[in-house]
Amino acid sequence: MEGFTAHQACKFTGCTSRQLRYWDSIGLVQPSVQGTGGRPGVPRLYAFRDLIALRVVRSLLDGGMSLQRVRRSWEFLNRKAGLDQHLSEVKLVTDGVSIFKVCRRDGEVMDALRDGQMAFFVAIDQIASSVGSNVTQFHEDRDRFVRALRQAAALTATGS
Repeated sequence: MEGFTAHQACKFTGCTSRQLRYWDSIGLVQPSVQGTGGRPGVPRLYAFRDLIALRVVRSLLDGGMSLQRVRRSWEFLNRKAGLDQHLSEVKLVTDGVSIFKVCRRDGEVMDALRDGQMAFFVAIDQIASSVGSNVTQFHEDRDRFVRALRQAAALTATGS
């Protein structure tokens, strides 16, 4: 499984490194490829699914939710609705007070905190697509850079 560094996770999700460290320490979104285990100098490595989760949490915070409510809702939705199992099939709605999971089947709506009025959607499949595009661009740029380095090394080796 390929892992993304904390620096790359920040770039792809718009989160700060401080947010990543804090959310890891409180267990909100932890790197699933490699955590630090409390050891200094060990890099956090995030899976693509982790990047989606980071971006979703950031979107909910940007939508007016407090971190405490996001955390409680996220834990509930993971435990009761298997949110982490099928991120791309889920839409979350928030009114700034609560978070609702809207299922595509049967019109089911699940309130993660309490009853409330829905205000806007956080479309996780669109977030996944956006982050996926950023990751694809990163891979293309990295490959192009490596090819340029190899060409420069070959020219240097032949003395041209």
